[in-house]
Amino acid sequence: MAMHTQLPIHKTGSDLLAAATTILVKMDRHYKRAVGEKIVAHCSDMLNLMALANATRGQQRVQHLQDLLTHQRAATTWLRVAMELKVVAPSHWGRAVQMLESISKQATRWLASTRQPAPAA
Repeated sequence: MAMHTQLPIHKTGSDLLAAATTILVKMDRHYKRAVGEKIVAHCSDMLNLMALANATRGQQRVQHLQDLLTHQRAATTWLRVAMELKVVAPSHWGRAVQMLESISKQATRWLASTRQPAPAA
């Protein structure tokens, strides 16, 4: 089993958390708590769930990956809200959304491979 920090999904998640933190820092103070902190919290939760999924097997892993995808959708929604409120630069928004899509694809593939039955010996 690889260390979770060596997984491509973790690298993308770490980059996303850094981007979300930059978005929070640059955000107007009136929106930092209401919007920015939620984005950062969901990104942080995703990283934790990646580590938990890597450390577990079977149904536990499935649950962690499903939770990860739930946080991914929530972070995407909050980023969309931030964009509509014009409190995030379009370039930061675009980069973050690309990383969120990448995480979704990687987690979905990981979930599918976890659900596949083991090959017969």
